[in-house]
Amino acid sequence: MFPLVATVCSAIFLAAPTKPMPQIPEFKFQKFTLANGLDVILHEDHSTPIVGVNIWYHVGSKNERPGRTGFAHLFEHMMFQGSKHYDKVYFGPIQSVGGRLNGSTAMDRTNYWETVPANYLELALWMESDRMGFLLPAMTQAKLDNQRSVVKNERRQSYENRPYGLVHETILAALYPPDHPYSWPTIGSMKDISDASREDIADFFRRYYHPANASLCIAGDFDPAEAKRLVEKYFGPIPAGPKVVHPKPWTPELKAETRIHITDRVGLARVYMVWPTPPQFTPEDAALDVLGHVLAGGKTSRLYRALVREKQIAQDVQANQDGQELTSEFAVVATIRAGHTIAEVEAAIAVEIDRIQTEPPMAEEMDRAINTFEARLVRSLESVSEFGGRADRLNLYNIYTGDPGHMAKDFGRYSCLDATTVTLMAKRFLGPKRVVVEVVPGSEVSIQPNPLVKAEAARKQMATKLPSPSERGSEGVLLPSTSEREAAGEGAGRESLPEGAAEPKFSLPPVKRATLSNGMQLLLVEKHELPVVNLHVVFPAGRVHDGQETPGLAEMTAAVWDEGTAERSAEQIASELGGMGASVSVSADWDMTSARLFSLKRHLPKALEIFADVLRKPSFPEQELHRQQINVLGRLTQIRNEPTILASLAATQLLYGYDHPYGHPPLGNPTIVKGLKSADLKRFYETHIRPEQAAVIAVGDIALDELKQQLEESLGTWKSASSAPAKPDFALPKLKPGRLVLIDKPNAAQSVIQLALVGTRRNTADFFPQNVMNMVFGGQFSSRLNMNLREQKGYTYGAHSAWDWRVNERGPFVATSSVQTAVTALALAEFLKELDGMVGAKPVEEKELEFCKKYVSRGYTAGFETPSQVATQLETLFAYKLPDDYFNTVVPGVRAVTTEDTMRVAKKYLALDRMVIIVVGDLAKIEPEMRKLPIGKDLSVLHFDGDFRLR
Repeated sequence: MFPLVATVCSAIFLAAPTKPMPQIPEFKFQKFTLANGLDVILHEDHSTPIVGVNIWYHVGSKNERPGRTGFAHLFEHMMFQGSKHYDKVYFGPIQSVGGRLNGSTAMDRTNYWETVPANYLELALWMESDRMGFLLPAMTQAKLDNQRSVVKNERRQSYENRPYGLVHETILAALYPPDHPYSWPTIGSMKDISDASREDIADFFRRYYHPANASLCIAGDFDPAEAKRLVEKYFGPIPAGPKVVHPKPWTPELKAETRIHITDRVGLARVYMVWPTPPQFTPEDAALDVLGHVLAGGKTSRLYRALVREKQIAQDVQANQDGQELTSEFAVVATIRAGHTIAEVEAAIAVEIDRIQTEPPMAEEMDRAINTFEARLVRSLESVSEFGGRADRLNLYNIYTGDPGHMAKDFGRYSCLDATTVTLMAKRFLGPKRVVVEVVPGSEVSIQPNPLVKAEAARKQMATKLPSPSERGSEGVLLPSTSEREAAGEGAGRESLPEGAAEPKFSLPPVKRATLSNGMQLLLVEKHELPVVNLHVVFPAGRVHDGQETPGLAEMTAAVWDEGTAERSAEQIASELGGMGASVSVSADWDMTSARLFSLKRHLPKALEIFADVLRKPSFPEQELHRQQINVLGRLTQIRNEPTILASLAATQLLYGYDHPYGHPPLGNPTIVKGLKSADLKRFYETHIRPEQAAVIAVGDIALDELKQQLEESLGTWKSASSAPAKPDFALPKLKPGRLVLIDKPNAAQSVIQLALVGTRRNTADFFPQNVMNMVFGGQFSSRLNMNLREQKGYTYGAHSAWDWRVNERGPFVATSSVQTAVTALALAEFLKELDGMVGAKPVEEKELEFCKKYVSRGYTAGFETPSQVATQLETLFAYKLPDDYFNTVVPGVRAVTTEDTMRVAKKYLALDRMVIIVVGDLAKIEPEMRKLPIGKDLSVLHFDGDFRLR
C-alpha cells in the first residue's frame, strides 16, 4: 500500500483545522530535467506489469490567435499521423504490442499517453520522442486535409448534431472579450479549421512542441535507471525550442447581465448561469468548488433538494467551479421539467443563491463536500496512466505549479476551509453580473442575440493585423528551421522500432471464494495499493424480466431502490454516505441488476451497514417513484432528439420485435411509465432480487475472513420473500425486417448509420475467433472499418463494431458511425464493402490477424489494473458461469485463432441477409442518393410513435 500523508493548510485566509486532517496517498516520484529543458517524472508501481508514458505540452487553445482557432486541437490529430522515422498512423505499433494510446486538448494544455506492457517502455518512448523531434518532415498536405475533415466531423458530432451542443461556445463568446484566449472553444471555428494551412500548423509545432515546453511522466512497472537512460537517449538530443511566454491570468469583469435565448432541437428547456471566477489552485478556486458541492453535489444539496425533490420543477441541476489556468467559470445548470418554465426554475435558483450568501453551510454540508472530494481524489489514483491517472496528475501539478508532489497542498486548500469563507465567495462572485443562456425546444436553431457573430467579426478584424507565420518568431525569438531541429536530434537509434524486452511474468489475481449462510456467493480479489473497497452485489435479473405488460420496470426499480428504506429516507441515505465520501448506486441492464458500494477502507463497516439496509429493506416510496417517473418521462422526451439512441432503439426493435424481452425500449414507454405503482416495483424486487442467486463481488484493501465476517453480519440472514419465478420466454421471433430503414431527423448535421444482426451466445465455442474477427473488422482504431471511413475517407470522427453479449439469448452484433450528411450514401456503401470483404471478398491476411491477436493478448493484463476493472471482470465470470481459471484461458485462446477461423466465423455469423441497416438523418438531403444504392430498392421510411414503436 502507498503511505498516507496529511494534507497541508497554506492559504492565508483559510481556517486552522479543528479536527484531524484527512490523509491521502503519497506517491513517491523522482523528478529531473534534461539539458534541453524537458521535465521528467518517474513513479514506480510494480503491482501490474504495465507502464504508462504520459506527456503534457503546455499549450492549448489559449495559445491560438484570432483567425487561427482550433489549431491546438487540429495539431493533436496531426500528432498521430506519422513522423519522419515512422511515417504511418501512430496507433499501429502501440496496439500491436497490446498497448493503448490517446490524446486530448484543453484550453491550457495538450496531453498524449501510451499504456503498454512493461517490456515495451522503450517503444513508447521512441514513438513519443520521434513525433516531438521529427513530425514535420512527415506532415503532408494530404494528411492535413484528411484530419481537417475528421475534426470537422468531430465538431458536427459534438456541437451541431448534439442537443444543447451550441451552448458552450455561445457562453464563451458572451463571457469573454473577443481577444481573450478563452473566448473561443478548443475545437475552433469551421472557417478557421478550413483556412488552416500547412505552414500555419508547422509554425504552431515549432513554437510550442519542444522539450522546454513539456513534462514527461513515466509511471508503472519499470527500472528507473533504465528509464533515465532511455529518456536521455531519445529525448536528450532534441533541441529546446523558443521560450514560450504564456498569457497572463485575466478574469473578465462583466458590466451587466447578458441574457441569450437559444432555440434548439431539444426535448426539454434548460437554463445556464455562468460567472467569471479566479484561476485554478487559488484559495478562492477551492472555496468555489465546495460551494458547487453544497449547492448541487448530490441528493442532500440545496439546489437539488429545492428544485428536484421538493418543488419538482427541474429534471436535474448542477453547480460547479471549472478551474483553469487564466481564469475560471462557476456555472449553475438546470434542465426544466415538462410543464414548468425557465422563469420558475430561475427564481428558485435565485432563492438558494441568496440563502448561501447569508447562511454559511452547516458543518455536515462541509464534511460531505470534503469527504467526497477526498474519495474522488483517491479513486482517481487507481490507474497509473491514461486520462486522470497518476501520471496525468503528476504532470498536471508539474505544468501548473512546478511541483509534481503538490497534491497534499492542493487538497489542503479544501480540508482547511471554513463555512464562512464559502459564503464570502458566494457573495463576492455570484452577483447579478453574469451570462444567462435560455435554451427552449424548437424545430430550427436560432441564437438571439448571437454573441458568436459579434465575436467572429471582432476576431476577423484582429486577424488581419497579425503577421504571417514566416514573418514572426515567438516573442521576438527566431524559430529554428525544420532542418536545424532534425539535425540536432538525429543519431538516437531511430533506424527501426525498438523490440520488446523480455516478457514480464504476471499471474492474474487469484479469486478467493466463500459462501454466506444464505447462499450468496462471495468472490474476492485483494488489492492493497489504495485504502479503498469496491463491492458489487449482482443479481441475475434485468430488463428481460420486465414482462410484456410493464417494459421499463427493471430500470424503474433500480432507480427507486436506493431512495428510501424502512429505516432511512433517501436524504438520510445520501447524507450518511456523503459524510464518509462513500457512494451507492443501483443499475439494471438487459440480464443483470447490480448494486454497487464504493468506500474508503476506514469507513467500510458503517458504509456496509447502510448498503445492507438499502439492499434488504427498500421501501419504494410512492413520492420517490413519482419523482422518478417524471424524470424518465423527461428523458424519453429528450431521447427523441438523440439520433444515436434512436438508431439503437430501431435496430433492437427490428431484430427482436417490440414485445420481445430484448426488443422493448430499456426505459419503457410513456404510457407504461405513467401507470407504474410502488406495488409493481415491490413485486419485481420480491420476485427477482433473490440473495441465494446473487454474488457479492469484492475488490480492494481487505482480506477474505474480515470481509466474510462483516457480510455475514449484514447480509447473511437475508432470505428471498417468495418462490423462484418461471423463466421468461426468450425464443427469438421469426422476423423479416426491412433491409434498409431511414428515420427522419430534419436539419441534422450528421447521419447515424447502424448495421445490426442477431449474433451468438457468449458461451459459443467460436468466442475467441469471433472477437479476433471483430478486431479486424471494427473493434479497434486500426480496424478496417475505422481506417476506411475515418483515416482514408475523412467521413467520420470514428467508426466501430462490437458483439453485445447477452446472458439469456443471442445478443446483437452492431457496426455504427456518425457521418457527414453529404456523404451518407457513400459512407453506407463503404460499410457494405467492408462487410463484403470480411465475409470473403477481402480475406484476412496473416499480418493483419497477428496484429489483432497481439493487440488483444498482450494488452489483456492491463484490464486487471484497477479495482473497478477487476470487479467488472468478476461480474462477467459470475454472469456467464465461467470457471475460475477462465482468465488464464483467454490469451492462449486468442493466440490459437487462425486466418481460417476468422474467415469461417465471419461467413457464419455476418450474414448480410439477416442484417438490418438503420440511418437516422435528414430525409430530404439523404434519401435520393440512398435510393440509388444497390440496396436502395429495400429502403423504408419509418418513424417512432408516442410509445416508441416503429411505424
